[in-house]
Amino acid sequence: MQRIYKTLPILTLAFGMMACTKGFEDMNVNPNESENINPQFLLSTTLIATAYDYQKDAYYDKPASAGRYITLVRNEGNDKFDWGPQNWDGFYSKLSTNKNMMDLATASGEKQYIALGKILKAFNFAYTSDLYGDIPYSEALMSKESNIVHPKYDEQKNLYPDLLKELREANDLLGGELSAIDKKSDAMYGGVALKWRKFANSLRLRLLLRMSKGYPQAFTEMQEIVGNKTKYPIFESNADNAEIKYLGDIGANSWPGGPKANAFTEFDKRKPSKEIVDALRLRNDPRLQVWIAPVDQPVGGLVDPNLYVGVPNAVPAPYDYNGGTPHISRLTALFNSNSDPMLSASMMTYAEVCFILAEALQAGKITVAGETAESLYLKGIGANMKYYGVDQKAINDHYYDQASVKYNGTLKQLIEQKWIAMFLKGAEGWFDYRRTGFPQFVPGPLAPGGIPKRYIYPDAERAYNEAAYQKALTVFGEDKQTTLMWYLK
Repeated sequence: MQRIYKTLPILTLAFGMMACTKGFEDMNVNPNESENINPQFLLSTTLIATAYDYQKDAYYDKPASAGRYITLVRNEGNDKFDWGPQNWDGFYSKLSTNKNMMDLATASGEKQYIALGKILKAFNFAYTSDLYGDIPYSEALMSKESNIVHPKYDEQKNLYPDLLKELREANDLLGGELSAIDKKSDAMYGGVALKWRKFANSLRLRLLLRMSKGYPQAFTEMQEIVGNKTKYPIFESNADNAEIKYLGDIGANSWPGGPKANAFTEFDKRKPSKEIVDALRLRNDPRLQVWIAPVDQPVGGLVDPNLYVGVPNAVPAPYDYNGGTPHISRLTALFNSNSDPMLSASMMTYAEVCFILAEALQAGKITVAGETAESLYLKGIGANMKYYGVDQKAINDHYYDQASVKYNGTLKQLIEQKWIAMFLKGAEGWFDYRRTGFPQFVPGPLAPGGIPKRYIYPDAERAYNEAAYQKALTVFGEDKQTTLMWYLK
């Protein structure tokens, strides 16, 4: 639990210097360095860490296996769902940096960074809660000012509405008269406040749909957003996507599968899953060739004679599936790049927003001016096709005319298409499966417990925050991967 309260060393040094004597301060002032820490410097740190870590999870870690995008053919623990307790230090470290930014912005009166901090706070706390359920929230990060070193766990049903409030306040702040956001510190939107407002309101839509089962006013609030896009702007095209490009010049700013970040052996042990390959192949989907490489030897496969062959999750000896490496597909070289226009650290996309609204509209819960569930469903597919440069090919090949693609008004079809569009973009494939049961994944033979519903709390909680941890379980339930969090019940 210790890192939940970690303060950046540079801030510790700065605040510590305040206690020094005046004479000592005068002797130790460097005229070439700023005496103040500006919040925009911490914005850059928080923003890039948030996007990069979220994307790394989506490609490299458990959400990739739980979302049935990746099958590991070595070190297969993720696929077998034998996950055990999961450390959350990284999540709270980002939140700590973000809080420091907001505190500095409050002290200096720079409300633009308070607004951006609220958005990043909501994104990171929501993701942490999505993974674990009930988590420390209201008392987290309070060790310095309130000496709270054993924070209580907040129930998800109370945490989520508060995050909605933070996002609403961020939108309202950014819609007012504020100083400019430093362009160089904003690696995502280059200081454009309207883009951040779109992200805040689009993220609200994601959270509202996710919590709609247990939050009676969810669709009322969604309707308020889509009914007044001047007050609550949302994503309107791929240009609004909340994502950061990789520079690719060093490992730290490269795509997590790229050679500067990882050896080829790391890339090669991550094969596309059978579910995603079959879904693309059976629909004659032009994204197949962008994402999936053909097998090296199309003749001689033991169980699958196709040119594109994915590996099932949680099967014995996955490296030997279909006769071994020559007869199973890799991901394309795109995903072994350091950077590419089609590779970004993605937090949310326009395609996702289209599918969110299509689902709510299809269920009869909201109306969207000038749109139907079908039009939004098609826009969601089209936006993702365009992102990968195959939108015209999809039209030329009559992709949308196929019976499996032509809109039929079912949740199954809508979520399956959303799942395809969310390929390696966040944990949404896994989270939608938990929420809807679609796509209808079949657990592999070595994962009899099925796909997990959550992460198990960190071991450190039992050592450093035992009382709060035990009290939380009396409300939340057993600390198991199968326990349902509030919005899934």
